[in-house]
Amino acid sequence: MLSFPTTLSSLPEIIDGLPNISGWETEVLSVVNHDQPVFLPTTNIRLEDVNAVFAIALHMHQPTIPAGNGGTLISNLQYMFEHPNEGDNHNADPFAYCYSRMGDLIPELVSQGCNPRVMLDYSGNLLWGLRQMGRGDVLDNLKRITCDRNYQPYVEWLGTMWGHAVIPSTPIADIKLHIVAWQHHFAAIFGWEALARVKGFSPPEMHLPNHPDALFEFVKALKECGYRWLLVQEHSVETLTGQSLTHKHLPHRLIARNSQGETISITALIKTQGSDTKLVAQMQPYYEAKTLSKQQIGSVFVPPIVSQIGDGENGGVMMNEFPSAFKQAWWDMVNNGGGKSGVVGMCGTEYLEFIEAAGCKPEDYPTCQPVGQHQIWERVSPDNCQPKAVENAIQELKQINSNFHLDGASWTNHISWVKGYENVLSPMYQLSSSFHQKFDQLQQLNSAEPVTRQSHYRNLLLHNLLLQTSCFRYWGQGAWTDHAREIYQRGENLLQMN
Repeated sequence: MLSFPTTLSSLPEIIDGLPNISGWETEVLSVVNHDQPVFLPTTNIRLEDVNAVFAIALHMHQPTIPAGNGGTLISNLQYMFEHPNEGDNHNADPFAYCYSRMGDLIPELVSQGCNPRVMLDYSGNLLWGLRQMGRGDVLDNLKRITCDRNYQPYVEWLGTMWGHAVIPSTPIADIKLHIVAWQHHFAAIFGWEALARVKGFSPPEMHLPNHPDALFEFVKALKECGYRWLLVQEHSVETLTGQSLTHKHLPHRLIARNSQGETISITALIKTQGSDTKLVAQMQPYYEAKTLSKQQIGSVFVPPIVSQIGDGENGGVMMNEFPSAFKQAWWDMVNNGGGKSGVVGMCGTEYLEFIEAAGCKPEDYPTCQPVGQHQIWERVSPDNCQPKAVENAIQELKQINSNFHLDGASWTNHISWVKGYENVLSPMYQLSSSFHQKFDQLQQLNSAEPVTRQSHYRNLLLHNLLLQTSCFRYWGQGAWTDHAREIYQRGENLLQMN
């Protein structure tokens, strides 16, 4: 069991009808910033018995929309239940079951002698929406595999952006606010000890910023918030010489260098291939791992890892075929090595703790950077790294290469979260700017109660984060951009109040 300050009181989950997303920043950071092993004390696997590893994550999200009675903020899942004849809203009940079912599958497999593993990534929007809907049954099922020590070794939660904001187009000043908001909310639901175990991060849409300053601030925020690693999409990164990755089944060191020449790095696990939920639904990572053998990092030979994430509820294959495929894979492992040798499933933090305990050093991991950055750094000499030189290089590249952009890269590169969405982006940046103008100076003043614990602050923060939800820039113009405009207007109205 992890040790952390015992004087901490449990957090309220809902405050004045709002999710707990701020007010305990000092306490949150005191809990998450530790170097204690999370999985090594409880794992039932020995690294020397393992040839190859796979890790799967399920991404779950529903946006918050102003579509309840009288325009109240509700979960899109609630809207689906209340309007079953619109679009694919008939999937509301299967979706709700998908959000809950891992709480049944893991105990079932463990009771059968299997050794399952899964990583879970739930947006803050979804967690709040489930509570709003009165679906405490779903949250309680998740608590079972999160807080019961019998099941902790099999499950890892990944942190994410509270409002499912795609990071490259999120105002830089708000990146850390999303990260810490999610940590608040998670701790309020699952407890401090559960939060202390969250060491991996899953960016919404696997969207990695490639602007040097945005990436630097993102990685800096992750490290300040206690994260050890993040999941990145294979095609969103390149080697430092601009090539495709050649060691995609090994952890990498993601290098972030800003326009001032400062560098920072964090461990990255590489999610292979594209955005096909069938890869996870049919347990492809397990079958791919069976074709691999140990590889060398520094002087240590380690099992490679096939990392994969997919939507945990979308599509017929994930909704209907995943449970049987998931079970079949773990049954197969029990029959081939007892589920603890040969090819095994692990969680991301578990794997990294294993190989680092075996002597691997993060500085020996292969290095990578966001795709497109090599072209920038070719034009900016290290001894002349200043914002003007970097900006000149970016403008030159845009002129000579129509495909060059700094909108980031994700698992769905046929979709842009920027082009054609000025009517969402401009208000989004405006609300963020107004929010920071109002509160940043106030936070620096000493007071008995932190500004971030005040209800007015939390309500404005909520609207700021909600407006950045990716869904308002995914489904095209219409109802979704209307939702964004309404949230913006409410945020502006709140700003006019004391």
